[in-house]
Amino acid sequence: MTGQLAINGSRGWGVRRRSLLRRFAAGVAGAAIAVGLSACRGAAPPAASERTIQFWTLDLAPKFNTYLQGVITAWEQQNPGYRVVWTDIPWGSVERKLLAAVFARTAPDVVNLNPLFAANLASKGGLLPLDQVLPPGAPQAYLPLIWQAGRSAGPDGQPQQFAIPWYLTARITLANTRLLQQAGYSAPPRSWAEVPAYAEAVRRRTGRYALFVTVVPDDSAELLESLVQMGVTLLGPDQRAAFNSSAGRKAFAFWTDLYRRGLLPREVVSQGYRRAIELYQSGELAQVGSGAEFLRSIQTNAPQIAAATRPYPPITGANGEANVAVMTLAIPRQSKVAGKAAEFALFLTDAANQQRFAEQARVLPSSPGALQQLRRKLEAEQPANQPEALVQQARLLSADTLAQARVLVPASPGVKRLQAIVYTQLQRAMLGQISSDAALAEAERQWNAYAVGRFAGQASR
Repeated sequence: MTGQLAINGSRGWGVRRRSLLRRFAAGVAGAAIAVGLSACRGAAPPAASERTIQFWTLDLAPKFNTYLQGVITAWEQQNPGYRVVWTDIPWGSVERKLLAAVFARTAPDVVNLNPLFAANLASKGGLLPLDQVLPPGAPQAYLPLIWQAGRSAGPDGQPQQFAIPWYLTARITLANTRLLQQAGYSAPPRSWAEVPAYAEAVRRRTGRYALFVTVVPDDSAELLESLVQMGVTLLGPDQRAAFNSSAGRKAFAFWTDLYRRGLLPREVVSQGYRRAIELYQSGELAQVGSGAEFLRSIQTNAPQIAAATRPYPPITGANGEANVAVMTLAIPRQSKVAGKAAEFALFLTDAANQQRFAEQARVLPSSPGALQQLRRKLEAEQPANQPEALVQQARLLSADTLAQARVLVPASPGVKRLQAIVYTQLQRAMLGQISSDAALAEAERQWNAYAVGRFAGQASR
């Protein structure tokens, strides 16, 4: 579980999770859930006890059974007469189970979602706007930029708070110091502006590649995030394309030029993030962006590469902003105990409980107090050996990254379509089929054609 969380943090929560969200966002379930939710709002409430909170998590059992059952027991003791029923759902079946619960009017009262899934549900009217149930000052208990990740557009198109942050992962750079030294570098670049010269030096002096950033449409969002770091505004307030700008043209030319010059592996256009992992562990890649815990996987799978690996800050843009992956808690609109459900969600995500979970799951907390406590604990640890010392260093670096981290590509019901359009057109430019400027213009045209149909109803309200 911990390794999976770390890897997922570097690539939008992993291939399985993105595949699930892609099917949901594509509209296969979207139209059905809109009908189901509309019917549910006018239907009689479910017959479940009004003193029972149904709580769903995703892929946390059985590893975290003791922790979660302990939190539930502590909350129940503070709220006599209320009972929390915990159900853990595998990622591969959460869409089916949640949709079935919506139609049966038995949706959970608190559900663990990532921002994209939450945004899809919120846009269909499936989630409760939390301003109705949160006490004053609730946002101050969370990192400000992370709290904003729980905001998305409701059925009327207006942004509201639909989710409470829970646990996080932040991408850092893991680099092969042997290849860095051969290329004449003591550390990998800190900004995208430094990457072209670095990539050329690595390729020319080592015969390897510097980095692997995929443009496979349904894979990692890392390249889309890099556009934001390069100063590109993806969408305007009307949800129309804003990326065909001076910054957008420079960013498209940046990636097109790297590929055409042979400074990126050829398979970035055909293979996803897993290929980056394979190349790094085989010594063919100078660096990879991932979560701190991925170091343990390298130490297991490629000990010689692990011996040369060191953690470094992530690549960012001019303003130093890094990306963070967030998991949240939301309250479905159907809940009959929304107030108590919100109290339980706030209890689960308070500083003390977040600190304990972050230590066990080796993730990062969204609570400033818990983050401070985690840092102090990490700094005080005395690792037993060099591999553990490197993991400790990487986790501290990951925690430091949160000071300037946010969700660079905000969740919206159309964000996966946006990524597919942008990546597909960028692929064409990389492969020399069209110029980078023409690819950008075509991406703008395709997105706006989609947005007219997808968001026209919201804009008219």
